[in-house]
Amino acid sequence: MAYIIDGKAVSAKVRAEVAEETAALKERGVTPGLAVIIVGDDPASRTYVNNKKKACAEVGFYSEEYALPADTSQAELMALVRELNEKKEINGILCQLPLPKGLDEGEIIEAISPKKDVDAFHASNVGKIMIGDFDFLPCTPAGVMELLKDAGTEISGKECVVVGRSNIVGKPMAMLLLHKHGTVTICHSRTADLKEVTKRADILVAAVGIPKFIKADMVKPGAVVIDVGMDRDENGKLCGDVDFAEVEPVASAITPVPGGVGPMTIAMLMKNTLAAAKIQNGVE
Repeated sequence: MAYIIDGKAVSAKVRAEVAEETAALKERGVTPGLAVIIVGDDPASRTYVNNKKKACAEVGFYSEEYALPADTSQAELMALVRELNEKKEINGILCQLPLPKGLDEGEIIEAISPKKDVDAFHASNVGKIMIGDFDFLPCTPAGVMELLKDAGTEISGKECVVVGRSNIVGKPMAMLLLHKHGTVTICHSRTADLKEVTKRADILVAAVGIPKFIKADMVKPGAVVIDVGMDRDENGKLCGDVDFAEVEPVASAITPVPGGVGPMTIAMLMKNTLAAAKIQNGVE
């Protein structure tokens, strides 16, 4: 039986730490503030935004929501971002992705001030992650690192395989494992003999967005398996990129879906917003 890595418990611990630090910061006259922009009416995006607002209230942040119609123009969205860049009480700006068709996500991300880019998607912050001198980390990979730490997983010297090369998860995930001295391989749709590569992994991170893609015969016995996926199976039931029922008996530790990486993403967003508030107010 694999050890089940409980993302709900670890995220609750992170949020409790953030709430404690926020209370101390408020005594010094600083309240962290997060602005969330949502464009259109995508139900998944709406759920994420609601959860982020709830988390802000829980840790004691000030928050603002900007819900814009799907036909919002690029110019209108850019104007809002510029306005929030200048707003003193806002320390973090988050634009919920994906944006409706016709809007340029790249231009919006680059318009957000790097100091307020709590998603850590801006090219300036991505570059800092590459060299290991960063203020913020992308929330999902940072959450994965927190889960590995809580599970007592040693990364140094281990074979780490990341399946997926997105800018949001795969690439930064590989860099964070590398910073902890893991030997890292990134796999993707062009990888020859994927199974051969994943079976070498002591730590396997799946971030491909394909339901139950990782099967037992792709996993090294005793590996730590982290499932970043959030998919629906053939019955419409929530599942991950890992076939949990198949892989769990093979792994030494594994994250479930739901209740694994998902809760960590919002917890790390809170941590990033707190860090932004401290940096912008010169608080050590």
